[in-house]
Amino acid sequence: MAFSVASASDPSPLQDFCVAVNDTNDTGKILMLSLVFSSMYIDLSKATLVLIYLLLCSFVNGKFCRDPKLATPNDFSFQGFVFQGIHQTNLVDGHTSKRGTDTWTNTLGVSLARVDYAPYGLNPPHIHPRATEILTVLEGTLYVGFVTSNPENRLISKVLYKGDVFVFPQGLIHFQLNVGTTNAVAIASLSSQNPGVITIAKAVFGSNPAISADVLTKAFQVDKNVVEYLQSQF
Repeated sequence: MAFSVASASDPSPLQDFCVAVNDTNDTGKILMLSLVFSSMYIDLSKATLVLIYLLLCSFVNGKFCRDPKLATPNDFSFQGFVFQGIHQTNLVDGHTSKRGTDTWTNTLGVSLARVDYAPYGLNPPHIHPRATEILTVLEGTLYVGFVTSNPENRLISKVLYKGDVFVFPQGLIHFQLNVGTTNAVAIASLSSQNPGVITIAKAVFGSNPAISADVLTKAFQVDKNVVEYLQSQF
């Protein structure tokens, strides 16, 4: 059995900043201007140029940029974290998360999220495949930790209080549990515009299509009925 390892990070920006353009009309204008400019130097049909730009530009280094001369202070600020998270609500785990818009962090290699925890609420074991996370506790008490890679699988954990900060290395399984009787709030800072998230239990037992029970019974060394029960929870 052989393994190969690959690592990646956000590309370095090629300009001071790139305020993202979300309006499709603005994006279309940028694309058309690019096509006109390119057609002046390259003898290609416009249809070919459109295809090239859609294939190469739409998914490179974030989103299209607004003209930097039109940038305002509001393009570099976000006021949504004053409110409790309302997205990705998980009533079973008792936590919600609210990620800041990536318009203001486009191409800068960072992102932010506010995480709210109900009493005894859990942000279950998960990984961010493309980012290191720094968690700052604003309110409450959190038990947090991460597990190192094979073969040690060492648990490094700590109870955090208001004002405490903890770092979760990129790609390692980590979690947060509110061990207090009141709500807790934290801000997660991540070293990628698009850190990604894989919740371990959901990925393993709730994949679509489902992973074969034969695989999971051997991997977890449990009875098939246990595997089927766990799969039914997702």
